[in-house]
Amino acid sequence: MGIVWSGKKTGLAAAILFIIVLGVSLFFALQKPVTIAVDGKTIQSRVFFTNTVDGVLEKEAIAMGKYDRVEPSLNSKVKKDTRIVVTRAFTVKVMADGSSKEIITTPISIKEAIRLAGFELGEKDIVKTVPVPKTVPDQEIEVIRVSESEVKMEQAIPCGVERTSDNSLERGLTKTVSAGKNGLAMNTVRITYHNGQEVKREVINSETLVQPKNRVIAMGTITAVSRGNQLLNFREARYMETSAYTYTGYRTASGKHPEVGMVAVDTGVIPMGSKLYVEGYGYGRAADTGGSIKGNRLDLFMEERSQCLNWGRRTVKVYVLD
Repeated sequence: MGIVWSGKKTGLAAAILFIIVLGVSLFFALQKPVTIAVDGKTIQSRVFFTNTVDGVLEKEAIAMGKYDRVEPSLNSKVKKDTRIVVTRAFTVKVMADGSSKEIITTPISIKEAIRLAGFELGEKDIVKTVPVPKTVPDQEIEVIRVSESEVKMEQAIPCGVERTSDNSLERGLTKTVSAGKNGLAMNTVRITYHNGQEVKREVINSETLVQPKNRVIAMGTITAVSRGNQLLNFREARYMETSAYTYTGYRTASGKHPEVGMVAVDTGVIPMGSKLYVEGYGYGRAADTGGSIKGNRLDLFMEERSQCLNWGRRTVKVYVLD
């Protein structure tokens, strides 16, 4: 009798153990793995099959902001290996038309952010912001309004220059045969504005109203002239403004004491050492410089101060012989 009762106890204990094991197994079987991606972290959790996304977030104490986004939606039923992604909303500042507005949003396109801020984006408007496909936290977006206008404007057409040879004129000298005349064009100009400020002008059409007339200049060809029964072979001739100076106690730029025939020149026009013939003065040599001698200017050395005063300032023809 005692053995039978012991067997009943053993069977009962085994049944209870089976029920417990089955319950535990069912408990874990009904819980499914879920992954939550939020705030830069990944959380692994297990929940009952019947739970919703909202319940999972509540279980993990994850609060949702008003503008935050979650996928799947809060009322969606979770399944095995469901991945829940919480995207936090952030502030974006949009500036246009002299005003600015802050919006709170999850990542969206730049154009959508501008629309949410209440601004319309024109076809030619420029958007200035960081180069990202979708908005990022604390982003600033500036809309530059682009407008255009077209105006008619008259513009002078510069006359060209035609050059001809003149066998009666020394090489280096020129003579205007015809003064020429500028023409006139009517241009259509497109003006581009950024936020009302002009940034560019371009001519999109041009109509000639008056054709320009070229200026005609005769170029000298003579390279030899007779002066004082002497034949002067020269490289070029120039009309130059001349003055005169006398001995001041200083050496010339060439290191020599000044003497008649020495000429101060601008070496950018006449190289130092060049032999010259100056009408009214005679032969000379470029052997000095001066602070005021620039361009087509010469300073001629003379023995006496009275000679310098008598010469004064005059424009004469100068031949550069070599």
